[in-house]
Amino acid sequence: MQTGGGSDMVIQENLKKGTAEMILLFLLRENEMYGYQLTQTLRERSQEKYILQEGSMYPILYRLLEKGLIAERREIVCKRRTRVYYSITQEGINRLDDIIHEYVEITTGIGNVMNLK
Repeated sequence: MQTGGGSDMVIQENLKKGTAEMILLFLLRENEMYGYQLTQTLRERSQEKYILQEGSMYPILYRLLEKGLIAERREIVCKRRTRVYYSITQEGINRLDDIIHEYVEITTGIGNVMNLK
C-alpha cells in the first residue's frame, strides 16, 4: 500500500478540480475580485489547506467567462498595468446554487456511507 505525499497529493488535486468552480463562484458572489486577490482570499480563508495556483485558476476563470457565469472589468492601475476584476453574473449565481446543492447531497451521502455525523 502506498502512503505519504504522492497519493495524498493526487487525492487533493482531484478534489480541487471538482470543487474549484464552486469555490471561485462562491468568492465572486461575495465580492468582485482580481486573480491574485482570489488566490490570496482562498489561501487565507482555507487556512492554507486549499491553495489554487494562479496558473490553474485562470483556465477555470476563462471557462466561466465563456459560459457567461462571470463577467470581467478591466481597470488601469499604476498608469500602465491593467488589472482584470471578475464578478459573478445572475446565471453564475444560479449555477452556484445548483453546484452547492449537488455538493451537499454528495457529501451527505458520503458521510452516511462512512457513518460520519
